[in-house]
Amino acid sequence: MQQFKGKLKNVPMGAPQACSSTSSSLNREEILSEKSKVRTLNNLEVDPSQHRGRQDLRVPVVVYVLNMRGKPLMPCSPRKAHILLKKKEAHVVKTNPFFVIQLNKATGENVQTCSLGIDSGSKKIGFSVITDQKEIVSGELALDCKTSKRLKERKMYRTHRRKRLWYRPVKFNNRKRFINWLPPSIQRKFNTHVTLINKLKAILPIKSLTIEVGNFDIQKIENPDIKGIQYQQGSLFEYHNMRSFLMAREHGKCQLCGKEFKGKSSHIHHIIPKSHGGTDREANLALLHENCHKKLHKNKLLNLKKNKQYKDASFMNIIKGKFRNIFPTCNLIYGHETFVKRNVLRLEKAHYNDAFVIAGGTNQTKIAPIFLNQKRINNRSLQLNRKGFKPSIRRQHYSIQPHDFITINNRKHLVKGCSTYGKFITCFNGNFSARQVEKVFHTRSIFSQSI
Repeated sequence: MQQFKGKLKNVPMGAPQACSSTSSSLNREEILSEKSKVRTLNNLEVDPSQHRGRQDLRVPVVVYVLNMRGKPLMPCSPRKAHILLKKKEAHVVKTNPFFVIQLNKATGENVQTCSLGIDSGSKKIGFSVITDQKEIVSGELALDCKTSKRLKERKMYRTHRRKRLWYRPVKFNNRKRFINWLPPSIQRKFNTHVTLINKLKAILPIKSLTIEVGNFDIQKIENPDIKGIQYQQGSLFEYHNMRSFLMAREHGKCQLCGKEFKGKSSHIHHIIPKSHGGTDREANLALLHENCHKKLHKNKLLNLKKNKQYKDASFMNIIKGKFRNIFPTCNLIYGHETFVKRNVLRLEKAHYNDAFVIAGGTNQTKIAPIFLNQKRINNRSLQLNRKGFKPSIRRQHYSIQPHDFITINNRKHLVKGCSTYGKFITCFNGNFSARQVEKVFHTRSIFSQSI
């Protein structure tokens, strides 16, 4: 056997003559609890000697810890959590989207000062929690943005049932709008912001909360010269209807062929279909000949210029004053401040990087982000037509729902759906029988697909 003659570096003077790591930080004595010191992030994968401000691109594997009373402590490494669980000094509370354990005995409860930054948005939410030395958690939450589509489907089914059941009360006579009412699609997105903040506060000792909000003047964006009373008049001021406005805007010409109408019928066309997120605003409408309209849909032409939609800006304008009602002590900042600070730190444009800056991050050690998704907990869709059965609302749900995790032969699988009255389970990597399932972990509205 060839003898290794190289000289090992960074070996401590008093190191034992045994096979072990050459890093001094990994040869320290393991202490489970120490009341005299504030424990930092006990992730042994991070080299404590690295300079501050450097980004660690490895997967952030940390375990979040709760004390006996359910109050959050500083997170620890998976190795330390494994020791606590093996000695039965702690038990697992949840594993998705965050792995959380709770201690079974009293320990020191000194914690560091943690700051949470939230980059609010209508499609993705960025979040980051930092201390004075490093970033603890960072990531993005993708919203499903399907509430409007589901409401339209529900309206269609209810209208069909109401036509057959004349005794049903009219919808507009049995509905009430409460104070601070918001449209359902906006309300659900705002509630998701609140849910994410509460989940992070439940597993980390967060002392300060900072949220980025937006303030957009949509009329000023479209017309930079607008001022005074023109804000109250709007673009349709002094026009009889939308068709007359479009006729004046296009000077009586078809937007597809460019020819005048000259007494011919005109059709209003949605440039971005409503099924793809288009609106009924005048910027999304075009005036076409009847034949041109049919030709455009038949051949799927894309000659019309798509105008910018302001759904995201409208959402940010609506919720900017709602956070203080839920979190009175939170700090609000605007996007232009985040933009300047992010450029100073030379960070790329991303929701988790914006959240890091919002939380007050400067030269803290960054970690790789995690990516979460949103789903609805209750699915009230109609049961599909079958031979001899009429469509009806699904009242009874299967015990295993999409995006739950199941264990079969000590392997985890992500559930895609169920079939045959829940007897068979479809996963993203195969189909299984419900009898093979050993364990089931049910995910809630926020989950991570990593297993």
